[in-house]
Order: sequence, then structure tokens, then C-alpha cells
Amino acid sequence: MRAVIAEDSVLLRIGLVKVLEMAGFEVAAETGDAEGLLAAVAEHEPDLALVDVRMPPGFTDEGVRAALMIRRQWPGTSVLLLSQYVEERYAADLLAGQDGGIGYLLKQRVADVEEFIDAVRRVAAGGTALDPQVVSQLLLRRGGIDPLERLTPREREVLALMAEGRSNAGIAAQLVVGESAVAKHINNILAKLDLPQADGDHRRVLAVLRFLDGAS
Repeated sequence: MRAVIAEDSVLLRIGLVKVLEMAGFEVAAETGDAEGLLAAVAEHEPDLALVDVRMPPGFTDEGVRAALMIRRQWPGTSVLLLSQYVEERYAADLLAGQDGGIGYLLKQRVADVEEFIDAVRRVAAGGTALDPQVVSQLLLRRGGIDPLERLTPREREVLALMAEGRSNAGIAAQLVVGESAVAKHINNILAKLDLPQADGDHRRVLAVLRFLDGAS
């Protein structure tokens, strides 16, 4: 699989190239700004674009805007955004209206190479990856009479992993339980939170996030 990287920090960009090559990706291009990113995607049409949220010239949301443009113009290219801080609005903007192939992680996740590569592969394969800190903030923000109180501690763990975009097999491996146990927990969660059964991991992520964000 081929990838392009857009990151203005040269040291981090070098590190990302090494990590992606370890994961079996061919890095077709690397750049430090959104303009260079769009040109690289147009030229190489990669399987994955790894994109910094804030890049020159304004260091605001250049990466997010470029990511949304890539998903519109080159739907075959998955996009994984990296951010220095948790910015929930960017995560919501990215996931809404997408059919997968999208991710949002904090840059610190790169240090856990195995977990990071798992997220990269999941996104490149058309799945979803959402940083655990974004999920945690959404969980903490819920107020009032909270339907989450209906969930057992184990179901809350499963819910958080669902929101990160993990498959049943991925949740089972993380919690060291069988997939049948995970499926049972998920059915209980969806029933307790009045969420619809959803085909595909990404649609399930969207249903959970809409609930956590208070839009259900």
C-alpha cells in the first residue's frame, strides 16, 4: 500500500516514514504543508494520507480542510489526521458524512508503535480510528440523567473501544475475552442506549459518537 505524509515537523515526519515503512507501506511522498499534500495525492493517488491538523501557513485547520477535500475528490484515499491536542470538533467534522477510511489520533500515539500501526492499517483498510482521549472527553461531558449509568463497568469499556473504531475481534483482544462475549456486550449496550443495530464498524462508531455527543 502507498502513503503520503504531510507534517511540518521534520523530525516527526522522518519518524512517521520509518513507522509506515515498518508497517509495509511505500511512502510515495512527504511534505510540510497542505498545498504540497494535495499535489502529492493528485499525483500518486495513495491508499493513505497521514496528515497533521495544523500546518503552514496559518497553523489552524489547514490539515482538516485538506483532509475533507481529499475524501471528496479522491475517495479511494483514506486519511488519518494527527493532532497535538484533543479538538473534538475536528473529529466530529471528519467522521460525519464519511463511510470509513478516516481517523483522528493524538501525535503521542506514534510512540506506541504497535497500536499506532494497528490504527493506520485499520484506516487504510476503510475503517475508523478515533483517539481514546476524544472518546474519554465525550464520555465525561455527558450530564443530567445519563443513560450511560445503565451500563456495567465492562460495557462502558466496550463502548469506549467501539467509539475508537475497533472491530469485535480488536475489542476481544484488548479485553482478553472471546468474541462471543464482546458481541453479547455490544447487543446489551445498543439495547440499553436505544441505539440502532448498524452494519459495519464505521456506522457503529457514528451511532455511538452521536449518542456521546448528545445528538441522539
